[in-house]
Amino acid sequence: MPHDTLQARAFWLAAPGQGEIRDERLAAPDPDQVLVRTLYSGISRGTESLVFRGEVPPSQYHAMRAPFQRGDFPAPVKYGYCNVGFVEAGPEALRGQTVFCLYPHQDRYVVPATAVTPVPSTIPPGRAVLAANLETALNVLWDATPRLGDRMTVIGAGAVGCLVARLAGQMPGCVVQLVDVDPRKAALATRLGVRFATPEQAEGGQDCVIHASGASAGLTTALELAGFEATVVEASWFGARPVSLPLGEAFHANRLRIYSSQVGTVATAQRGRWDHRRRMATVMELLADPVLDTLIGGDHPFVGLPRVMADLSRNPGVVPCHRIVYADTG
Repeated sequence: MPHDTLQARAFWLAAPGQGEIRDERLAAPDPDQVLVRTLYSGISRGTESLVFRGEVPPSQYHAMRAPFQRGDFPAPVKYGYCNVGFVEAGPEALRGQTVFCLYPHQDRYVVPATAVTPVPSTIPPGRAVLAANLETALNVLWDATPRLGDRMTVIGAGAVGCLVARLAGQMPGCVVQLVDVDPRKAALATRLGVRFATPEQAEGGQDCVIHASGASAGLTTALELAGFEATVVEASWFGARPVSLPLGEAFHANRLRIYSSQVGTVATAQRGRWDHRRRMATVMELLADPVLDTLIGGDHPFVGLPRVMADLSRNPGVVPCHRIVYADTG
């Protein structure tokens, strides 16, 4: 590199509810590192909104750290994990490639070469912002262990919920309903190839229910829709908010199980043979599905990210994944 240091800009949460763009200085990459120029990043709306509002409970400060997070909760902190960029410098095998990295919202960064995953040339770079959420969806399904022909319900039509519904809907014989309180999400369900229902319309007696709405009312609905000896997989994360559940009523009579799922650890059923790198390689194959473009919208400029995050923390809207677009930093 011609200079020992490089300039970058990054999004930081300066205080709960207040984001800003800060200048950063980067050291030139070592031989086993890559310099990445960001093309797109995606907002993982549920988790990042909790972080933005300062709702990460102190007991989870360590567990919730992102791989390349700087700062500490509640703030100031640089947080995020849906980054797609172009390798400007690094090992010859990676130079010039488009890669995905679990990196925060920043226009340039240096990381170990092992931290990036090449995006196949057949995958539009802008679609790859879904990689982190798709990895979560894959792990959730592994935890749910659905069987051919199951009646499945996914509650919450955010990015993770929609991705779980799309994957489950491609299993032979499975009938999948996507449940959300917002009837405008019906068009999304149609494009994903699954049926849509509001909580009041949803069909009960389900073999497997996956909850991904981030609202305690959604988890209550999951228990109501689960059939005898069914499993409810909790894919939401509530931060510091308490959750109240009706564990009387039919919970015991139906012998229901509630199972937590979290992407940080490979699902139990796969853990003996799979690691994070193999799981992410599979995600890249799954990204070949052009229907996934349905879930992406916004295309907000990076400089407007403080306002976008503030807006999304108050009103998530209909689009599951909001994409951030970066100008060419040269």
